[in-house]
Amino acid sequence: MDHFSTNRLSAERLNESHLADLVALHQDSEVSRYLGGVRTPDVTKTYIATNMAHWDQHGFGLWTLRTKYGAFAVRHILVDDIDEIEIFYAFKREFWGQGFATEIAAAMTDIGLLQLALPSLIGIVNVGNGASRRVLERSDYLLERSANSRGEDVVIYRKRR
Repeated sequence: MDHFSTNRLSAERLNESHLADLVALHQDSEVSRYLGGVRTPDVTKTYIATNMAHWDQHGFGLWTLRTKYGAFAVRHILVDDIDEIEIFYAFKREFWGQGFATEIAAAMTDIGLLQLALPSLIGIVNVGNGASRRVLERSDYLLERSANSRGEDVVIYRKRR
């Protein structure tokens, strides 16, 4: 599934043409504070290549919105040496607080659990990121546990099929 739509958003599979938009997203310190910090354009270019390879290997991965709101993914991630599938989302600041994250989280959850028939999905959220925690809770993800990821305190939410 290379693209999908919600009521207000239309997403497409990540490709090289999204570099400028993703660089802008990654260089915003407020957006990036819960994503591992600000990234250079070269790091973002490598990030795109890695995520495009994920698509080739697994048939799903990072989407970007054609309307340039943000970036979204259903992707593999290792958590305590266990291969998990995570939903991930980030938005430019001007689109915060408008319900887009909740809308896209619901769509990605349906894609992962219903269309891809995955047994479960997780969301990994920095402990201090109350907005993202509320998004997952509104999407019926249950708080599973606390953890440490890349030196940051996080919580892991899970939703099962």
